[in-house]
Amino acid sequence: MHPWHDVNPGDDVESGFLCIIEIPKGSKNKYELDKETGILILDRVLHSAVHYPANYGFIPRTYCEDGDPLDVLALGQEPVHPLCIVRCGCICVITMEDEKGRDDKIIAVQADDPEFNHYRDISELPAHKLRELQRFFLDYKVLEHKEVRIENLRGRIDAFNVLKDALLLYRASRDQLLPRNLKFEI
Repeated sequence: MHPWHDVNPGDDVESGFLCIIEIPKGSKNKYELDKETGILILDRVLHSAVHYPANYGFIPRTYCEDGDPLDVLALGQEPVHPLCIVRCGCICVITMEDEKGRDDKIIAVQADDPEFNHYRDISELPAHKLRELQRFFLDYKVLEHKEVRIENLRGRIDAFNVLKDALLLYRASRDQLLPRNLKFEI
């Protein structure tokens, strides 16, 4: 089973969706899904003193301009194990620009976490939490000498539109994205 291709994110993403966690909240390890094998690879350890402020992963069966599935930060109380499937609700999207181009990040709340599951929109989230998320993306690449720019933070409706576009792009590109060669080499 391939986490990107074989997990259905849900039929009605506006009422909730499934995501795959790659990086637990609090980690400095940056894991990435190997697109061919579906196995997590340690990409690097973050170079600065920052750590992931939320569980970080992707929404299966999505595809974006940067060549990756759509990123998601799933807000919850506790770290979630890598490759765990989590039910989420969308509250906003952060639009960023990095070395690869546009890089949207869906901000979601974990549907099964009672401390976060009542949030429905960015306007309900504590201002400090939003600043923490934005600051993380500005700071985490600094010591790697990479630039990132946060263009804007948009609400739930815009986030749904970004998610729907990524689902459509995946469907249109699926045949080119499916693994062809399952040899794993480092």
